[in-house]
Amino acid sequence: MTQSPTVQDVGHIALIGNYLPRKCGLATFTTDTHQALRVRFPNMRVDVYAMDDHPGRYDYPAGVTAAIPQHDRAAYIAAARAIEDSGAQALWLQHEYGIYGGEAGAFILALLDRVTIPVVVTLHTVLEKPSVAERTVLEGILRRASKVIVMAERGREILENVWGANPKSIAVIPHGVPDRELADPDTFKPRFDWVGRQVILTFGLLAPGKGIETLIEAMPAVVAKNPDAMYVVLGATHPNLVAHEGERYRDSLKAQAEELGVGDNVTFVDAFVDHEDLIDYLQAADIYATPYLNPAQITSGTLSYAVGVGKAVVSTPYVHATEILADGHGVLVDFRDSAAFAREINDLLGNARNLTRLSARAYARGRTMIWSRVAEDAMSEIATAVATRPARLPAGPAGDAKVLRPDIAAVERMSDSTGMLQHSIYSIPDRRHGYCIDDNARALILMSAVPDLDPATRDRWTSVYAAFVQYAWNPDARRFRNFMNYDRSWCEDVGSEDSNGRTLWALGVTARDAAEAKHRDWATAMFDSTATLALELESPRAQAFAMLGAAAMLEASPGHQLALQILRRFPDEHLALLDAARRPAWGWFEIVLAYDNARLPEAIIRAGIALERADLVACGLDTLGWIIEKQTAPEGHFRAVGSESFGRVYAEPLPFDQQPLEAQATVDACCAAFDATGDRRWFVEAKRAYDWYLGVNDLDLPLATQRDGGCFDGLMPTGLNRNQGAESILALQLASCAISGLSKRVESVAGTGRAVA
Repeated sequence: MTQSPTVQDVGHIALIGNYLPRKCGLATFTTDTHQALRVRFPNMRVDVYAMDDHPGRYDYPAGVTAAIPQHDRAAYIAAARAIEDSGAQALWLQHEYGIYGGEAGAFILALLDRVTIPVVVTLHTVLEKPSVAERTVLEGILRRASKVIVMAERGREILENVWGANPKSIAVIPHGVPDRELADPDTFKPRFDWVGRQVILTFGLLAPGKGIETLIEAMPAVVAKNPDAMYVVLGATHPNLVAHEGERYRDSLKAQAEELGVGDNVTFVDAFVDHEDLIDYLQAADIYATPYLNPAQITSGTLSYAVGVGKAVVSTPYVHATEILADGHGVLVDFRDSAAFAREINDLLGNARNLTRLSARAYARGRTMIWSRVAEDAMSEIATAVATRPARLPAGPAGDAKVLRPDIAAVERMSDSTGMLQHSIYSIPDRRHGYCIDDNARALILMSAVPDLDPATRDRWTSVYAAFVQYAWNPDARRFRNFMNYDRSWCEDVGSEDSNGRTLWALGVTARDAAEAKHRDWATAMFDSTATLALELESPRAQAFAMLGAAAMLEASPGHQLALQILRRFPDEHLALLDAARRPAWGWFEIVLAYDNARLPEAIIRAGIALERADLVACGLDTLGWIIEKQTAPEGHFRAVGSESFGRVYAEPLPFDQQPLEAQATVDACCAAFDATGDRRWFVEAKRAYDWYLGVNDLDLPLATQRDGGCFDGLMPTGLNRNQGAESILALQLASCAISGLSKRVESVAGTGRAVA
């Protein structure tokens, strides 16, 4: 049940856009928006995140919370964390192409994907014919936005007809304007030495496309009837244009005026004026002209400001002008029609009564757009987004969720005669990414782990995944390959260390656990001929995978010399890593957290059991307890170490993106800990990790699709990653097998009266 939206319930928002002193229209808009919010809602906290195209260049005022370097994708992710940590209730994003990094501004999606709060977006441009990249980015924004604000009805129409946006999510709120009294231009002209002149003004960053040439071409006809007329072009040259060609464009306009004989009637004010000065310039003008050439322009802040202070406007009929000047609030002429501009300007300058009437009508229109009203309307939309945010359901206690019966339906869906495909789009296999040995090794382990599987089905798929592993072996390089294209061509000669270690693990488990002797014999032979590669592995995780395989092989073949060599080689190296990385609050093998973290203590525990070394078991239990503590949310549920945490030196883990692999690794490690100790604590921890799949997690959303054995790819701040790749499906199924087996062992220990904690 949702509350009625009230602005008073929103006490804290985040605002993203350009900000003064950056010189552009969007910076002015965001600054004015911020100021209007502060005045209208003085008790509300507004955190401003300014987009920064030149880090270090701008001296932002104290009101700016932080700057986001435009081309630094990591900075967007850091800003998302800051917004989440700040307690903001909503994010108001100003969107314009060109101010965000990545292709077509794609970096902003990285930020939006990592905040959980409602997002309201103001679109300053709505394209009817976007490029592929532009469409991809805006579609991503629209999917994430709770509300979308446009400044013209035409923007609404384009969003609905071109972009397929939900009409209920769209609001039309005009560009804000200052709250100024209607004034006589002559009272402001002395400040600019314009006394006695009839002033036509155009304002904005100077660049081609503004149509200035059209007005200059009209000036001879204007001056012929009104010799005191002066066309003032106010604004600095666009910084991007200056960077490429200096002031060549401005100079060409000056030359045009001289050639037409109106050099004394055309004045250029090369300055980026502040807000108050701009309003004074506008109020000193008799007519405001916008000869823009782009008919699709939906927003013009300068036009809005001119109407707001009551200027008579003569404009080309671009979208914003057509709407704001409708019903006699201004004069429209055709694009590039210099004669029409001259005619309409002369009619106004030659008839003071008509000029005054049009000015009054424009001012009345502007009163509906003053910043305080815009702030109120925008906050009403934000409050609605906050109030209608779905309430989270309270999670039940960890351990209450049931254990799913292993089900290989989704595994079969992702598999063909070659092996298991890597990725999917939703639940449909995505053949473009082919196969990898990592997933096929995991699938091979699963075929030995699933109880009560039809023998023919088990035989078929065990053979398929084993054949993939066998074919991946490159005898020339004495390494397994990893990635295979869909056409069965290999992408590489040598796979990663981790993929090689994981494959040895699968061989050891298959040699021990396969239902058929033929598969056990094959795995043993394959292990014997390939496992010496383990002795050259340098990655701690790859070494851990190899240790797990060696421990399994030692159970399958007691006294197996190569397995013993592997198990005796690496544990002491890992103890040394632990000693080197350890800090008072950091009890881990590495100075960073990464993926599959719990495999490191699991391997140490399994090695300790196999070698009968109590010191290894103790180390494994201690480090497992440490990583479990890091993976426990304050509310007590399992919180997988987010992928954004990877590589952050001695840093606490971040909560997103959470991936199924971490929960499975923790379940398996807890199984090893229980086997070493008989302590029921490890069953409780294993079940806590397993329940993550069932919805006992940060978002109270189940990742397991119980009908078909599928599993979503992870938890994002905004919800589920709804793709179902091989790694995720296998993680769920292997975890289900492991927790089921552990439950039986716990019951067995309890039944024997063996002491457990």
